[in-house]
Amino acid sequence: MPDIGDFADVPIIEILVEPGDAVAVEDPLITLESDKATLDVPAPSAGTVASLAVEVGDTVSEGSLVLTLEPAEADGGPPEAPAAAPEAPPAPDAPAPAAAPADSGKDGVDVVVLGSGPGGYTAAFRAADLGLRTVLVERYASLGGVCLNVGCIPSKALLHLARVIAEGEEAASQGVRFGEPEIDLDEVRAFKDGAVERLTGGVAGMAKRREIEVVQGTGRFTGPHTLDVDGTAIAFEHCVIAVGSHAVRLPDLPDDPRVMDSTGALELPDVPERLLVIGGGIIGLELATVHDALGSRVTVVEMLDQLITGADPDVVRPLHKRIEGRYEAIHLGTRVEEVRAADDGLIARYGGSEERFDRILVAVGRRPNGASIGAEAAGVAVDERGFIAVDRQMRTNVAHIFAIGDVVGEPMLAHKATHEAKVAAEVIAGHDVAFDARAIPSVAYTDPELAWMGLTETRAKGDGIEVETAVFPWSASGRAIGMGRPEGLTKLILEPGTRRLLGAGIVGVNAGELIAETVHALEMGADAEDLGLTIHPHPTLSESLGMAAEVGTGTVTDLPPRRRPARR
Repeated sequence: MPDIGDFADVPIIEILVEPGDAVAVEDPLITLESDKATLDVPAPSAGTVASLAVEVGDTVSEGSLVLTLEPAEADGGPPEAPAAAPEAPPAPDAPAPAAAPADSGKDGVDVVVLGSGPGGYTAAFRAADLGLRTVLVERYASLGGVCLNVGCIPSKALLHLARVIAEGEEAASQGVRFGEPEIDLDEVRAFKDGAVERLTGGVAGMAKRREIEVVQGTGRFTGPHTLDVDGTAIAFEHCVIAVGSHAVRLPDLPDDPRVMDSTGALELPDVPERLLVIGGGIIGLELATVHDALGSRVTVVEMLDQLITGADPDVVRPLHKRIEGRYEAIHLGTRVEEVRAADDGLIARYGGSEERFDRILVAVGRRPNGASIGAEAAGVAVDERGFIAVDRQMRTNVAHIFAIGDVVGEPMLAHKATHEAKVAAEVIAGHDVAFDARAIPSVAYTDPELAWMGLTETRAKGDGIEVETAVFPWSASGRAIGMGRPEGLTKLILEPGTRRLLGAGIVGVNAGELIAETVHALEMGADAEDLGLTIHPHPTLSESLGMAAEVGTGTVTDLPPRRRPARR
């Protein structure tokens, strides 16, 4: 143990390596938790862990033996690359990292980034800021990839309008009545498109200020150090693959413009009288929220037995209850067996009956684009699903080629891609960094919003992990009651005994804004007491986090006795 300041007999709460693991200088070995802070103890040098001398729960002081480290090779070279990140799918029989030609990069740019979504443009910006000559390749006419052009941004613009319409409806029960909303689809589209143009234009401006060369077209590898972009050859020293994913299309559906994926639904060609949404995940329910607000009668068919299966059932329940009262129908554990096109609509058969719909939205997931970039020409291994395996520095099996975002595995989220992008760019620039997120939050921008991060109770049960839960219902939140939206809840997943935060789930208005505090708390190694002793402003929705923490520590005083949730 090195000098850790004015601390002695500090308990070990986590051991981050095992015998046989290769570590680099400053890689974390163990995590300690004092009454003031949580800290990682780094490796003093590169090498291989020979044996451990401690266990979780042991206490250590300066000079205590923690483990035995066999030094790296005499030439001082780094140990082997760390194992693939847990999020990335394995690449069986992947070729060994290809050695770069001796003259590689002499006549090419330092970095070419393939794809300009949030991960791609972040990688390009960071690389340029670090002094690297950078080219950014994008197949859309404007920068931003799927997210800015036909995904995250246009959908959130429409979801904002949906929330405004819903708030107008809710106000009627509070004594304020507005007239029936008049929907001008041309102006709605203009608002959505304006949000997209403003952001994509901003990205283009930031690229120009950094002197990043933008090449428009579809890129494919032609060799380990070359790309072809619709006939334009680009030579590079390093490459960052950020090509994202595409919507999965179900087989045997009719080739009919009334059958839409998320991109088609965001174009808003009209407001269908009846809309069938196939898939009860985040994308399907977000677009269902938009169409419900605009006046469509919505039916959702989900093959599994729960909506938004990544979250715990009790966190999903308030959302399910609310939309069940608004939508025409929600069918769980049901598969759409057939869709037929007719002159007066689309006939869908499921659950033993047939229904006619004006449009059908297919939202059953996304598939990575790894198989469409000619990766084999560069020697990059792509598995049968289109994923590219990477290590914690975002390297593929080819040492000078990196990959980030959807193409490297779940969760397929823009904010994960942007953090991976910074790691890739900094590694290329020679920095000793790695992707080491303890939690990646997920948000469904439905009504109410639903957000979660870290360990869920469902996963804990499945993996045999013992946890405690602490739940604060928003029916006891002054802010939620004052908004007329008391259906939400805040839930914390805690480690038994220590009550260290392991995960969280929130459902309710602005849940996506609230979840960030719990991510920060988990990254800092906070426990329920830390959250409970943090002063939250009153009355706010954020104080539900502090109240849930007090439920966890047994110090809550504001819940009505009959409604006070017991820890379990």
